[in-house]
Amino acid sequence: MQQEFDYIIIGGGSAGCVLASRLSEDPNISVCLLEAGGQGDSWTVNVPAACVMSLPTKINNWAFETVPQKGLNGRKGYQPRGKCLGGSSAINAMIYIRGHRADYDAWAAQGNTGWSYEEVLPYFICSENNERIQNEYHGNSGPLSVIDLRTDNPIHARYIAAAKSQGYRILDDFNGAEQEGLGVYQVTHINGERCSAARAYLFPHLQRANLTVWTKAMTYKIIIEHKTAVGVEVEHAGQVKTIKARKEVLLSAGAMQSPQILMLSGIGDQTELQQHGIEVKQHLPGVGKNFHDHPDFIFGYSVHDTQNTFGISIPGSMSMFKQIQRYRKERRGMISSNFAECGGFLKSDPALEIPNLQLHFVVALVDDHARKFHASHGVSCHVCLLNPRSRGSVKLSGNKISDPLLLNPNFLGDDRDLEDLVKGFKLTRQLMQDPVLAEMYKEDLFTSNVKTDEDIREILRNRVDTVYHPVGSCKMGIDEMAVVDPELRVYGIQNLRVIDASIMPSVVNGNTNAPVIMIAEKAVDLLREANKRQQVA
Repeated sequence: MQQEFDYIIIGGGSAGCVLASRLSEDPNISVCLLEAGGQGDSWTVNVPAACVMSLPTKINNWAFETVPQKGLNGRKGYQPRGKCLGGSSAINAMIYIRGHRADYDAWAAQGNTGWSYEEVLPYFICSENNERIQNEYHGNSGPLSVIDLRTDNPIHARYIAAAKSQGYRILDDFNGAEQEGLGVYQVTHINGERCSAARAYLFPHLQRANLTVWTKAMTYKIIIEHKTAVGVEVEHAGQVKTIKARKEVLLSAGAMQSPQILMLSGIGDQTELQQHGIEVKQHLPGVGKNFHDHPDFIFGYSVHDTQNTFGISIPGSMSMFKQIQRYRKERRGMISSNFAECGGFLKSDPALEIPNLQLHFVVALVDDHARKFHASHGVSCHVCLLNPRSRGSVKLSGNKISDPLLLNPNFLGDDRDLEDLVKGFKLTRQLMQDPVLAEMYKEDLFTSNVKTDEDIREILRNRVDTVYHPVGSCKMGIDEMAVVDPELRVYGIQNLRVIDASIMPSVVNGNTNAPVIMIAEKAVDLLREANKRQQVA
Protein backbone atom coordinates (compact mmCIF):
# COMPACT_ATOMS: atom_id res chain seq x y z
CA MET A 1 0.00 0.00 0.00
CA GLN A 2 1.39 3.36 -1.04
CA GLN A 3 1.35 5.92 1.74
CA GLU A 4 0.50 9.57 1.25
CA PHE A 5 1.05 12.57 3.45
CA ASP A 6 0.56 16.30 2.99
CA TYR A 7 4.17 17.05 3.90
CA ILE A 8 7.21 14.80 3.90
CA ILE A 9 10.20 16.12 5.87
CA ILE A 10 13.61 14.63 5.09
CA GLY A 11 15.87 14.86 8.14
CA GLY A 12 14.88 14.86 11.80
CA GLY A 13 17.51 17.38 12.91
CA SER A 14 16.94 20.83 14.37
CA ALA A 15 14.96 22.14 11.40
CA GLY A 16 13.04 18.92 10.77
CA CYS A 17 11.86 18.67 14.39
CA VAL A 18 10.55 22.24 14.30
CA LEU A 19 8.75 21.65 10.99
CA ALA A 20 7.17 18.37 12.11
CA SER A 21 5.99 19.89 15.40
CA ARG A 22 4.60 23.12 14.01
CA LEU A 23 2.95 21.73 10.85
CA SER A 24 1.24 18.93 12.78
CA GLU A 25 -0.39 21.51 15.10
CA ASP A 26 -3.12 21.59 12.43
CA PRO A 27 -5.00 18.26 12.83
CA ASN A 28 -6.12 18.47 9.20
CA ILE A 29 -2.53 18.30 7.90
CA SER A 30 -0.64 14.98 7.79
CA VAL A 31 3.12 15.03 8.28
CA CYS A 32 5.78 12.34 7.85
CA LEU A 33 9.26 12.92 9.29
CA LEU A 34 12.11 10.73 7.99
CA GLU A 35 15.28 10.40 10.07
CA ALA A 36 18.23 8.20 9.07
CA GLY A 37 19.44 7.79 12.66
CA GLY A 38 17.81 6.59 15.88
CA GLN A 39 15.50 8.01 18.52
CA GLY A 40 17.89 10.54 20.13
CA ASP A 41 16.51 10.09 23.63
CA SER A 42 19.23 8.06 25.40
CA TRP A 43 21.28 9.22 28.38
CA THR A 44 24.22 9.90 26.02
CA VAL A 45 22.05 12.68 24.57
CA ASN A 46 20.28 13.91 27.71
CA VAL A 47 23.28 14.17 30.06
CA PRO A 48 25.17 17.31 28.92
CA ALA A 49 28.70 16.10 29.76
CA ALA A 50 28.06 12.90 27.78
CA CYS A 51 28.48 14.87 24.54
CA VAL A 52 32.16 13.98 24.84
CA MET A 53 31.11 10.41 23.95
CA SER A 54 29.41 11.29 20.68
CA LEU A 55 31.86 13.87 19.35
CA PRO A 56 34.82 11.55 18.60
CA THR A 57 32.74 8.42 17.82
CA LYS A 58 29.84 7.27 15.66
CA ILE A 59 27.35 7.36 18.55
CA ASN A 60 24.47 9.41 17.04
CA ASN A 61 27.09 10.87 14.70
CA TRP A 62 27.74 10.58 10.95
CA ALA A 63 31.42 11.37 11.69
CA PHE A 64 32.23 12.67 8.20
CA GLU A 65 35.69 13.50 6.89
CA THR A 66 36.70 16.22 4.43
CA VAL A 67 38.88 15.82 1.39
CA PRO A 68 42.53 16.89 1.97
CA GLN A 69 42.57 20.62 2.71
CA LYS A 70 45.18 22.57 0.77
CA GLY A 71 45.08 25.41 3.33
CA LEU A 72 45.68 22.93 6.17
CA ASN A 73 48.88 21.43 4.71
CA GLY A 74 46.91 18.65 3.02
CA ARG A 75 45.23 17.36 6.21
CA LYS A 76 41.73 15.89 6.14
CA GLY A 77 39.29 17.60 8.49
CA TYR A 78 36.79 15.87 10.75
CA GLN A 79 33.10 16.80 10.49
CA PRO A 80 30.83 15.37 13.18
CA ARG A 81 27.10 15.69 12.36
CA GLY A 82 24.14 14.50 14.39
CA LYS A 83 22.50 11.22 13.33
CA CYS A 84 19.31 10.84 15.39
CA LEU A 85 16.16 12.82 16.13
CA GLY A 86 17.40 16.27 17.10
CA GLY A 87 20.32 16.02 14.65
CA SER A 88 23.35 18.02 15.66
CA SER A 89 21.41 19.59 18.55
CA ALA A 90 21.66 16.11 20.14
CA ILE A 91 25.48 16.07 20.10
CA ASN A 92 26.54 19.75 20.12
CA ALA A 93 27.84 21.92 22.96
CA MET A 94 24.37 23.41 23.50
CA ILE A 95 25.47 27.06 23.32
CA TYR A 96 22.60 29.42 22.61
CA ILE A 97 23.83 32.08 20.19
CA ARG A 98 21.84 33.72 17.39
CA GLY A 99 24.53 35.55 15.48
CA HIS A 100 24.82 39.30 14.89
CA ARG A 101 22.04 41.53 13.62
CA ALA A 102 24.35 42.51 10.73
CA ASP A 103 24.32 38.88 9.47
CA TYR A 104 20.62 38.96 8.71
CA ASP A 105 20.63 42.51 7.39
CA ALA A 106 23.36 41.39 4.95
CA TRP A 107 21.15 38.49 3.78
CA ALA A 108 18.28 40.91 3.17
CA ALA A 109 20.56 43.37 1.35
CA GLN A 110 21.43 40.57 -1.09
CA GLY A 111 17.79 40.38 -2.18
CA ASN A 112 16.52 37.92 0.43
CA THR A 113 13.32 39.79 1.25
CA GLY A 114 11.93 39.03 4.70
CA TRP A 115 15.26 37.99 6.27
CA SER A 116 16.47 41.20 7.92
CA TYR A 117 17.23 41.12 11.64
CA GLU A 118 14.00 42.88 12.59
CA GLU A 119 12.04 40.38 10.47
CA VAL A 120 13.69 37.24 11.88
CA LEU A 121 13.83 38.39 15.53
CA PRO A 122 10.17 37.39 16.20
CA TYR A 123 11.02 33.80 15.22
CA PHE A 124 13.94 33.66 17.64
CA ILE A 125 11.63 35.02 20.32
CA CYS A 126 8.76 32.59 19.64
CA SER A 127 11.14 29.59 19.76
CA GLU A 128 12.80 30.56 23.06
CA ASN A 129 11.93 29.96 26.69
CA ASN A 130 14.65 31.89 28.55
CA GLU A 131 14.59 31.28 32.29
CA ARG A 132 16.47 34.47 33.25
CA ILE A 133 16.40 37.20 30.63
CA GLN A 134 13.13 39.04 30.08
CA ASN A 135 13.33 41.86 27.56
CA GLU A 136 12.42 42.77 23.99
CA TYR A 137 15.10 40.46 22.56
CA HIS A 138 14.03 37.26 24.28
CA GLY A 139 11.12 34.84 24.55
CA ASN A 140 9.92 33.21 27.76
CA SER A 141 7.25 30.81 26.53
CA GLY A 142 8.68 29.00 23.48
CA PRO A 143 9.53 25.28 23.24
CA LEU A 144 13.34 25.69 23.41
CA SER A 145 14.55 25.96 26.99
CA VAL A 146 17.50 28.36 27.44
CA ILE A 147 19.12 28.62 30.88
CA ASP A 148 22.24 29.71 32.71
CA LEU A 149 24.75 26.91 33.19
CA ARG A 150 24.31 24.94 36.39
CA THR A 151 27.92 23.81 36.80
CA ASP A 152 28.70 26.31 39.61
CA ASN A 153 32.28 26.24 38.37
CA PRO A 154 34.61 28.74 40.12
CA ILE A 155 36.76 28.86 36.97
CA HIS A 156 34.09 31.16 35.47
CA ALA A 157 35.18 33.86 37.92
CA ARG A 158 38.81 33.41 36.85
CA TYR A 159 37.88 33.71 33.18
CA ILE A 160 35.87 36.88 33.78
CA ALA A 161 38.65 38.38 35.92
CA ALA A 162 41.16 37.70 33.10
CA ALA A 163 38.78 39.25 30.57
CA LYS A 164 38.40 42.38 32.71
CA SER A 165 42.15 42.55 33.21
CA GLN A 166 42.60 42.53 29.41
CA GLY A 167 40.11 45.38 29.06
CA TYR A 168 37.19 43.41 27.59
CA ARG A 169 33.55 44.18 28.25
CA ILE A 170 31.72 41.50 30.30
CA LEU A 171 28.34 40.42 28.91
CA ASP A 172 25.65 38.27 30.47
CA ASP A 173 23.62 38.19 27.23
CA PHE A 174 25.20 37.65 23.81
CA ASN A 175 21.82 37.79 22.06
CA GLY A 176 20.67 41.23 23.08
CA ALA A 177 21.65 44.76 22.12
CA GLU A 178 25.40 44.03 22.03
CA GLN A 179 27.46 41.02 21.04
CA GLU A 180 31.05 42.19 21.59
CA GLY A 181 32.48 41.07 24.91
CA LEU A 182 33.23 37.96 27.00
CA GLY A 183 31.32 36.03 29.63
CA VAL A 184 29.55 32.76 30.45
CA TYR A 185 27.31 31.29 27.73
CA GLN A 186 23.66 30.42 28.13
CA VAL A 187 22.78 26.89 27.01
CA THR A 188 19.86 24.90 25.62
CA HIS A 189 19.24 22.89 28.78
CA ILE A 190 16.12 22.02 30.69
CA ASN A 191 16.53 21.25 34.38
CA GLY A 192 20.26 20.60 33.85
CA GLU A 193 19.65 18.20 30.93
CA ARG A 194 20.16 18.76 27.19
CA CYS A 195 17.19 20.34 25.47
CA SER A 196 17.72 19.14 21.89
CA ALA A 197 15.36 20.30 19.15
CA ALA A 198 13.68 16.88 19.38
CA ARG A 199 13.11 17.21 23.12
CA ALA A 200 11.87 20.79 22.72
CA TYR A 201 9.65 20.41 19.68
CA LEU A 202 9.01 16.78 18.75
CA PHE A 203 8.87 14.43 21.74
CA PRO A 204 5.91 16.20 23.45
CA HIS A 205 3.78 15.62 20.32
CA LEU A 206 4.63 12.11 19.13
CA GLN A 207 1.11 10.96 20.01
CA ARG A 208 -0.53 13.21 17.39
CA ALA A 209 -2.56 11.06 14.99
CA ASN A 210 -1.48 13.21 12.02
CA LEU A 211 2.27 12.92 12.74
CA THR A 212 4.27 9.90 11.51
CA VAL A 213 7.94 9.65 12.51
CA TRP A 214 10.20 7.03 10.92
CA THR A 215 13.65 6.55 12.42
CA LYS A 216 16.38 4.43 10.75
CA ALA A 217 14.85 5.67 7.50
CA MET A 218 17.42 6.36 4.78
CA THR A 219 16.17 8.64 2.02
CA TYR A 220 17.45 7.61 -1.43
CA LYS A 221 16.00 10.43 -3.47
CA ILE A 222 13.16 12.87 -4.01
CA ILE A 223 10.78 11.74 -6.78
CA ILE A 224 10.33 14.47 -9.36
CA GLU A 225 7.72 14.33 -12.12
CA HIS A 226 7.15 17.15 -14.62
CA LYS A 227 9.31 19.55 -12.57
CA THR A 228 7.30 18.83 -9.41
CA ALA A 229 8.38 17.01 -6.24
CA VAL A 230 5.72 14.33 -5.69
CA GLY A 231 7.29 12.02 -3.13
CA VAL A 232 10.33 10.32 -1.65
CA GLU A 233 12.05 6.98 -2.12
CA VAL A 234 13.16 5.76 1.29
CA GLU A 235 14.52 2.59 2.88
CA HIS A 236 12.72 1.79 6.12
CA ALA A 237 12.21 -1.41 8.13
CA GLY A 238 14.16 -3.41 5.58
CA GLN A 239 12.08 -2.24 2.60
CA VAL A 240 12.53 0.41 -0.07
CA LYS A 241 9.28 2.38 -0.07
CA THR A 242 7.81 5.17 -2.14
CA ILE A 243 5.78 7.67 -0.18
CA LYS A 244 3.83 10.48 -1.79
CA ALA A 245 3.53 14.15 -0.79
CA ARG A 246 0.22 15.81 -1.52
CA LYS A 247 1.53 19.30 -0.80
CA GLU A 248 5.34 19.59 -0.48
CA VAL A 249 8.59 17.77 0.19
CA LEU A 250 10.72 19.63 2.76
CA LEU A 251 14.44 18.85 2.69
CA SER A 252 16.16 19.40 6.05
CA ALA A 253 19.12 17.03 5.89
CA GLY A 254 21.76 19.69 6.71
CA ALA A 255 24.58 21.44 4.90
CA MET A 256 26.17 18.19 3.73
CA GLN A 257 23.28 15.89 2.99
CA SER A 258 20.70 18.31 1.61
CA PRO A 259 22.84 19.03 -1.47
CA GLN A 260 23.63 15.29 -1.68
CA ILE A 261 19.95 14.33 -1.82
CA LEU A 262 19.19 17.11 -4.33
CA MET A 263 21.96 15.88 -6.61
CA LEU A 264 20.92 12.21 -6.29
CA SER A 265 17.41 13.37 -7.23
CA GLY A 266 18.67 15.03 -10.43
CA ILE A 267 18.93 18.63 -9.21
CA GLY A 268 22.35 20.22 -9.50
CA ASP A 269 25.09 21.06 -11.97
CA GLN A 270 24.16 19.03 -15.05
CA THR A 271 27.79 18.26 -15.97
CA GLU A 272 28.49 16.81 -12.51
CA LEU A 273 25.24 14.82 -12.49
CA GLN A 274 25.87 13.34 -15.92
CA GLN A 275 29.34 12.22 -14.80
CA HIS A 276 27.59 9.96 -12.29
CA GLY A 277 24.89 8.79 -14.69
CA ILE A 278 22.15 10.73 -12.88
CA GLU A 279 19.19 11.89 -14.98
CA VAL A 280 19.06 15.69 -14.89
CA LYS A 281 15.72 16.99 -13.61
CA GLN A 282 16.87 20.58 -13.12
CA HIS A 283 20.18 22.24 -13.90
CA LEU A 284 21.05 24.23 -10.77
CA PRO A 285 24.80 24.90 -10.74
CA GLY A 286 24.77 26.29 -7.17
CA VAL A 287 23.85 22.99 -5.51
CA GLY A 288 26.77 21.96 -3.31
CA LYS A 289 28.69 25.22 -3.93
CA ASN A 290 29.27 28.06 -1.43
CA PHE A 291 29.98 25.45 1.26
CA HIS A 292 31.83 27.04 4.18
CA ASP A 293 32.43 26.86 7.90
CA HIS A 294 34.15 28.64 10.76
CA PRO A 295 37.86 27.69 10.87
CA ASP A 296 38.96 27.14 14.44
CA PHE A 297 42.18 26.83 16.46
CA ILE A 298 42.45 25.42 20.00
CA PHE A 299 44.91 26.35 22.77
CA GLY A 300 45.41 23.64 25.41
CA TYR A 301 46.94 23.72 28.90
CA SER A 302 47.36 21.05 31.57
CA VAL A 303 46.38 22.40 35.02
CA HIS A 304 46.87 21.70 38.73
CA ASP A 305 43.11 21.93 39.48
CA THR A 306 41.58 18.43 39.55
CA GLN A 307 38.26 19.49 41.11
CA ASN A 308 36.86 21.87 38.51
CA THR A 309 38.27 20.47 35.25
CA PHE A 310 37.85 17.18 33.43
CA GLY A 311 40.73 14.70 33.30
CA ILE A 312 42.05 11.46 34.78
CA SER A 313 43.55 11.46 38.29
CA ILE A 314 42.83 9.82 41.66
CA PRO A 315 41.55 13.04 43.29
CA GLY A 316 39.70 13.86 40.06
CA SER A 317 38.00 10.46 40.07
CA MET A 318 36.90 10.90 43.69
CA SER A 319 35.57 14.34 42.84
CA MET A 320 33.79 13.00 39.75
CA PHE A 321 32.06 10.29 41.81
CA LYS A 322 30.67 13.04 44.06
CA GLN A 323 29.69 15.09 40.99
CA ILE A 324 27.73 12.15 39.55
CA GLN A 325 25.88 11.75 42.87
CA ARG A 326 25.16 15.47 42.94
CA TYR A 327 23.89 15.43 39.36
CA ARG A 328 21.54 12.56 40.12
CA LYS A 329 20.06 14.48 43.05
CA GLU A 330 20.18 18.10 41.89
CA ARG A 331 20.88 18.12 38.15
CA ARG A 332 23.75 20.52 38.92
CA GLY A 333 27.54 20.45 38.96
CA MET A 334 30.13 19.27 36.46
CA ILE A 335 27.96 16.59 34.85
CA SER A 336 25.70 19.42 33.65
CA SER A 337 28.68 20.96 31.84
CA ASN A 338 28.59 21.68 28.13
CA PHE A 339 32.42 21.85 28.34
CA ALA A 340 32.55 25.12 26.35
CA GLU A 341 31.23 27.09 29.31
CA CYS A 342 32.63 30.58 28.69
CA GLY A 343 33.60 32.64 25.65
CA GLY A 344 32.45 35.58 23.64
CA PHE A 345 33.11 37.82 20.68
CA LEU A 346 36.11 39.99 19.83
CA LYS A 347 37.43 42.08 16.95
CA SER A 348 40.75 41.18 15.36
CA ASP A 349 41.06 44.87 14.47
CA PRO A 350 39.45 47.74 16.43
CA ALA A 351 38.48 49.37 13.12
CA LEU A 352 36.02 46.56 12.34
CA GLU A 353 32.33 47.36 12.71
CA ILE A 354 31.40 44.04 14.32
CA PRO A 355 33.30 41.19 16.01
CA ASN A 356 34.92 38.66 13.67
CA LEU A 357 36.28 36.23 16.30
CA GLN A 358 34.50 33.91 18.72
CA LEU A 359 36.11 32.21 21.73
CA HIS A 360 34.96 28.98 23.40
CA PHE A 361 36.66 28.44 26.77
CA VAL A 362 36.56 24.74 27.71
CA VAL A 363 37.04 23.18 31.16
CA ALA A 364 38.87 20.19 29.67
CA LEU A 365 41.79 19.48 27.37
CA VAL A 366 40.58 19.24 23.78
CA ASP A 367 42.84 17.82 21.10
CA ASP A 368 41.64 16.82 17.62
CA HIS A 369 37.93 16.89 18.55
CA ALA A 370 38.55 14.77 21.69
CA ARG A 371 39.95 12.02 19.47
CA LYS A 372 43.44 12.42 20.96
CA PHE A 373 43.28 11.55 24.62
CA HIS A 374 45.21 13.35 27.37
CA ALA A 375 44.95 11.94 30.87
CA SER A 376 45.88 15.21 32.54
CA HIS A 377 43.33 17.73 33.74
CA GLY A 378 43.26 20.85 31.64
CA VAL A 379 41.56 23.81 30.04
CA SER A 380 41.33 24.81 26.38
CA CYS A 381 40.29 27.83 24.41
CA HIS A 382 38.97 27.81 20.87
CA VAL A 383 39.30 30.86 18.63
CA CYS A 384 37.33 30.77 15.40
CA LEU A 385 37.04 33.17 12.49
CA LEU A 386 33.41 34.21 12.14
CA ASN A 387 33.28 35.54 8.59
CA PRO A 388 35.63 33.42 6.48
CA ARG A 389 35.99 34.39 2.85
CA SER A 390 36.98 30.89 1.74
CA ARG A 391 34.32 28.90 -0.07
CA GLY A 392 34.34 25.20 -0.90
CA SER A 393 31.92 22.54 -2.15
CA VAL A 394 29.98 19.36 -1.45
CA LYS A 395 30.27 16.86 -4.32
CA LEU A 396 29.16 13.31 -5.02
CA SER A 397 31.58 10.44 -5.48
CA GLY A 398 28.89 8.19 -6.98
CA ASN A 399 25.14 7.92 -7.64
CA LYS A 400 24.08 6.08 -4.47
CA ILE A 401 23.28 7.51 -1.05
CA SER A 402 25.92 5.20 0.45
CA ASP A 403 28.74 6.61 -1.72
CA PRO A 404 30.96 8.88 0.41
CA LEU A 405 30.55 12.62 0.05
CA LEU A 406 33.46 14.76 -1.13
CA LEU A 407 33.34 17.52 1.49
CA ASN A 408 35.58 20.51 0.90
CA PRO A 409 35.11 23.53 3.19
CA ASN A 410 38.36 24.92 1.70
CA PHE A 411 39.64 26.05 5.11
CA LEU A 412 42.16 28.94 4.90
CA GLY A 413 41.84 28.81 1.11
CA ASP A 414 41.81 32.61 1.17
CA ASP A 415 45.01 34.03 2.70
CA ARG A 416 43.03 36.84 4.35
CA ASP A 417 41.36 34.21 6.56
CA LEU A 418 44.78 33.06 7.68
CA GLU A 419 45.92 36.59 8.51
CA ASP A 420 42.72 37.30 10.49
CA LEU A 421 43.30 34.10 12.46
CA VAL A 422 46.92 35.12 13.15
CA LYS A 423 45.51 38.22 14.89
CA GLY A 424 42.91 36.04 16.65
CA PHE A 425 45.66 33.71 17.84
CA LYS A 426 47.59 36.61 19.40
CA LEU A 427 44.54 38.07 21.16
CA THR A 428 43.47 34.70 22.53
CA ARG A 429 46.95 33.80 23.72
CA GLN A 430 47.22 37.16 25.48
CA LEU A 431 43.94 36.49 27.29
CA MET A 432 44.93 32.93 28.20
CA GLN A 433 48.28 34.14 29.52
CA ASP A 434 46.68 36.63 31.88
CA PRO A 435 48.11 35.86 35.36
CA VAL A 436 44.75 34.94 36.87
CA LEU A 437 44.43 32.09 34.33
CA ALA A 438 48.14 31.33 33.83
CA GLU A 439 48.66 30.52 37.51
CA MET A 440 46.48 27.42 36.96
CA TYR A 441 48.72 25.93 34.25
CA LYS A 442 51.28 23.17 34.48
CA GLU A 443 52.11 23.12 30.77
CA ASP A 444 51.22 24.83 27.48
CA LEU A 445 50.72 21.72 25.36
CA PHE A 446 50.54 23.09 21.82
CA THR A 447 51.90 26.63 21.52
CA SER A 448 54.90 26.98 23.84
CA ASN A 449 57.34 27.09 20.91
CA VAL A 450 55.31 29.51 18.81
CA LYS A 451 57.16 32.84 18.70
CA THR A 452 56.89 34.58 15.31
CA ASP A 453 54.02 35.34 12.94
CA GLU A 454 55.41 32.66 10.64
CA ASP A 455 55.31 30.17 13.53
CA ILE A 456 51.66 31.13 14.08
CA ARG A 457 50.79 30.62 10.41
CA GLU A 458 52.42 27.20 10.47
CA ILE A 459 50.67 25.98 13.61
CA LEU A 460 47.34 27.28 12.26
CA ARG A 461 47.80 25.29 9.05
CA ASN A 462 48.76 22.25 11.14
CA ARG A 463 45.96 22.39 13.71
CA VAL A 464 42.96 24.41 12.45
CA ASP A 465 39.72 22.52 11.82
CA THR A 466 35.96 23.02 12.09
CA VAL A 467 34.11 24.38 15.10
CA TYR A 468 31.04 22.53 13.71
CA HIS A 469 29.18 25.26 11.81
CA PRO A 470 28.97 24.10 8.15
CA VAL A 471 26.52 26.08 6.02
CA GLY A 472 25.75 27.53 2.63
CA SER A 473 25.62 24.59 0.21
CA CYS A 474 22.03 25.28 -0.97
CA LYS A 475 22.26 29.05 -0.84
CA MET A 476 19.23 31.28 -0.60
CA GLY A 477 19.35 34.18 -3.03
CA ILE A 478 18.29 35.73 -6.32
CA ASP A 479 21.54 35.28 -8.27
CA GLU A 480 22.46 32.53 -10.76
CA MET A 481 24.18 30.42 -8.05
CA ALA A 482 21.23 30.50 -5.65
CA VAL A 483 19.49 27.17 -5.03
CA VAL A 484 16.41 28.44 -3.19
CA ASP A 485 14.47 31.69 -3.35
CA PRO A 486 13.70 33.85 -0.27
CA GLU A 487 10.73 31.56 0.44
CA LEU A 488 13.16 28.59 0.44
CA ARG A 489 11.62 27.09 -2.72
CA VAL A 490 14.05 25.22 -4.96
CA TYR A 491 14.39 27.06 -8.27
CA GLY A 492 12.78 25.25 -11.20
CA ILE A 493 11.00 22.58 -9.11
CA GLN A 494 7.50 22.90 -7.67
CA ASN A 495 6.56 21.74 -4.15
CA LEU A 496 10.15 21.39 -2.93
CA ARG A 497 11.89 23.52 -0.29
CA VAL A 498 15.20 23.31 1.52
CA ILE A 499 14.99 24.34 5.18
CA ASP A 500 18.23 24.07 7.19
CA ALA A 501 21.73 25.60 7.55
CA SER A 502 22.51 24.92 3.91
CA ILE A 503 20.36 27.88 2.83
CA MET A 504 22.46 30.47 4.67
CA PRO A 505 24.09 32.71 2.04
CA SER A 506 26.88 33.33 4.56
CA VAL A 507 27.52 31.81 7.96
CA VAL A 508 26.25 33.78 10.94
CA ASN A 509 28.59 35.35 13.47
CA GLY A 510 28.22 32.64 16.06
CA ASN A 511 26.93 29.13 16.68
CA THR A 512 24.43 27.88 14.13
CA ASN A 513 21.83 25.87 16.06
CA ALA A 514 19.55 28.71 17.19
CA PRO A 515 19.58 30.27 13.67
CA VAL A 516 18.54 26.92 12.12
CA ILE A 517 15.61 26.68 14.54
CA MET A 518 14.68 30.26 13.57
CA ILE A 519 14.88 29.38 9.84
CA ALA A 520 12.47 26.48 10.39
CA GLU A 521 10.06 28.60 12.47
CA LYS A 522 9.96 31.18 9.69
CA ALA A 523 9.56 28.45 7.06
CA VAL A 524 6.42 27.22 8.83
CA ASP A 525 4.85 30.65 8.36
CA LEU A 526 5.88 30.61 4.68
CA LEU A 527 4.24 27.18 4.26
CA ARG A 528 1.05 28.30 6.01
CA GLU A 529 0.83 31.36 3.79
CA ALA A 530 1.34 29.19 0.68
CA ASN A 531 -1.45 26.92 1.94
CA LYS A 532 -3.81 29.84 2.35
CA ARG A 533 -3.04 31.07 -1.16
CA GLN A 534 -3.81 27.62 -2.58
CA GLN A 535 -7.11 27.43 -0.72
CA VAL A 536 -8.17 30.83 -2.05
CA ALA A 537 -7.13 29.83 -5.57
